[in-house]
Amino acid sequence: MLRGDLEGEELERHVEERVVMTRFEKLLNLARANSVFPFMFGLACCGIETFGTVTSRSDIGRFGSEAGRASPRQADLIILSGRVSIKMAPVVRRLYDQMLEPKWAIAMGACSSSGGMFANYAVVQGADRFMPVDVHIPGCPPRPEAVLYGFNKLQHKIKGNPDQGWRQRYKARGTEEWARGGPASTPSSEAADAYTTARRLVGEEGIRP
Repeated sequence: MLRGDLEGEELERHVEERVVMTRFEKLLNLARANSVFPFMFGLACCGIETFGTVTSRSDIGRFGSEAGRASPRQADLIILSGRVSIKMAPVVRRLYDQMLEPKWAIAMGACSSSGGMFANYAVVQGADRFMPVDVHIPGCPPRPEAVLYGFNKLQHKIKGNPDQGWRQRYKARGTEEWARGGPASTPSSEAADAYTTARRLVGEEGIRP
């Protein structure tokens, strides 16, 4: 198109249909969310399901994350696929610390999320006890489809538009177990004060837990 081909309203309409205005930060996050390099790392049986995400049936490459990296220096995402033993926890933490910013972590399966069936002294009862975790994926083991669903949740978070948690979605704030002191237990004074404050806020906002 040459200068002078469109004028007036036609030129304005042409610009509105073909020019997109956005912020650089938003565009950068969009690029990050669609070019995540996962760390080729597996802890236990959930690792087999992680391998299934790169097969033709699931194909995580549709979301730009098929380029696995064997070095934490080149990876953006670490997937804790399996139980984390007490001896393995410092190793996992060191690998996470070696990853460059920005970086993300997914706890895949019941074992890495909460210890799973291994409620004993040898297994960490949740990976978030020794490192930050962005997304928890339930299951024993979760299918590749569940892993992709959790990865999509992470993409939304990277873009700056995280999905609501279930307490916010169902207006259940103020019902946290930590605030009540846990089932069949007497809460501490700090927990009781926190629970009272949460209940007061719920009442002020008109939200029914």
